Amino acid sequence: MTEDNTRNAGTTLHDVIAESLKQLAAEKKNRKKWLLIQPKSSTSMMVDSGSVSMPLNLIMVATLAGDLFDVEFLDERTGDRIPDDFSGYDVIAITSRTLNAAKAYRIGDRALSQNKIVLLGGVHPTMLKEEAAEHCTSVIYGEVESVWPDLARDILQGTMKPLYRAHELHPMTAMQCPDFSYALNSAHADKYSSRIPVLATKGCPVGCNFCTTPTVYGKSYRYRDIDLVLEEMQYHQERLGKKNATFSFMDDNISFRPQYFTELLEGMSKIGVRWNANISMNFLHKPEVAELAGRSGCDLMSIGFESLNPDILKSMNKGANRLQHYSTVVDNLHKNGIAIQGYFMFGFDDDSEKSFQATYDFIMQNRIEFPVFSLVTPFPGTPYYEEMKPRIRHFDWDKYDTYHFMFEPKKMQGEKLLENFVKLQKEVYKGRAIMKRMQGKPLNWVWLANLKMHSFTKKLKPELYL
Repeated sequence: MTEDNTRNAGTTLHDVIAESLKQLAAEKKNRKKWLLIQPKSSTSMMVDSGSVSMPLNLIMVATLAGDLFDVEFLDERTGDRIPDDFSGYDVIAITSRTLNAAKAYRIGDRALSQNKIVLLGGVHPTMLKEEAAEHCTSVIYGEVESVWPDLARDILQGTMKPLYRAHELHPMTAMQCPDFSYALNSAHADKYSSRIPVLATKGCPVGCNFCTTPTVYGKSYRYRDIDLVLEEMQYHQERLGKKNATFSFMDDNISFRPQYFTELLEGMSKIGVRWNANISMNFLHKPEVAELAGRSGCDLMSIGFESLNPDILKSMNKGANRLQHYSTVVDNLHKNGIAIQGYFMFGFDDDSEKSFQATYDFIMQNRIEFPVFSLVTPFPGTPYYEEMKPRIRHFDWDKYDTYHFMFEPKKMQGEKLLENFVKLQKEVYKGRAIMKRMQGKPLNWVWLANLKMHSFTKKLKPELYL
């Protein structure tokens, strides 16, 4: 069977299943009521402060559930208040990552005590399903789209299972377009970033040892039809006006398949979009790719440089990062008017005080517009977590935000690590350092982010990271 035939067969089967679920729902006298909850984290490190991204995963849950159930959508990060009394709902569905898991569990426990169906999904419940199962009726393992038919049928029939885990992940060709009205019509929608989240691909075959993506979305690389991605973008251009529609790709590794990526960029160049994305460096050293990205409307790329130490990159299984390409990648992007949000991690066993100086020099020499610094965090369920577990200082999920000190590196005392970590941030975001990095750059939100970081980093102290 050809790929096109497989796609058509999958779509037809999807339609049949959807219709049978609608018939089952129509047979019920009352539509069940869902409350979808995005909890806020309690970290002090600006994670959920200011404007926040619209939660695309939760919007997808609302899109699926809205065909069969009455759905209410709450995002605690924007100021929505989560009620103490859940008597008006049948199903409480909560998404969670590690840094807000404790909050999600408290909500789940309260809903269980009121005899509600409680669903826990997201990265943390997927990675630690046994722990999450203590606080809910059912754990949703991985993406909801691949378990939705079974989950929806069991909710309609009242036959819940403790775990919903797909035998195989659905192709993205069957993915519905997300209904953003759930977020846009919420009481505090003005707190959302103006950048519209969009998804073209899922999964990552690379398997970095600290990453949760292969577990949550699989190691196979799935992608949507390019025409569908472009149609979704054009819908938002018409809704907002072309100049006001800016997009953020939520993909973990959008450039993994070069042919797909370049065809997508060619398509975007024809409709006049503006966009940004997280991206690996596997072929950004090629000038023609950066040129195409700039021509297609890219204004910022978020790149995980992670470290300037080749031994650290090797230990992370970060094969796409080649130090000899770092400056070339930066130069290619800058020549095409693309700003860089660069991610740098510290606290690896091979880190030393020299790591901080090397990173500072690289950032200043290459004029990285928006450097972001984090401490190595072994996330539950990853190979790195299992390797480091005996050395981890605590298991307080509220502090698993990539900004708290998790373990002492072999070549540095923890005190020295944090002193240098704070010093680097203060130096990079000093006024004169900002002027050197940003001189001649367009006056836009990246400038504003630098000014906010200037104010934030002046208050930093090593003890904040303990």
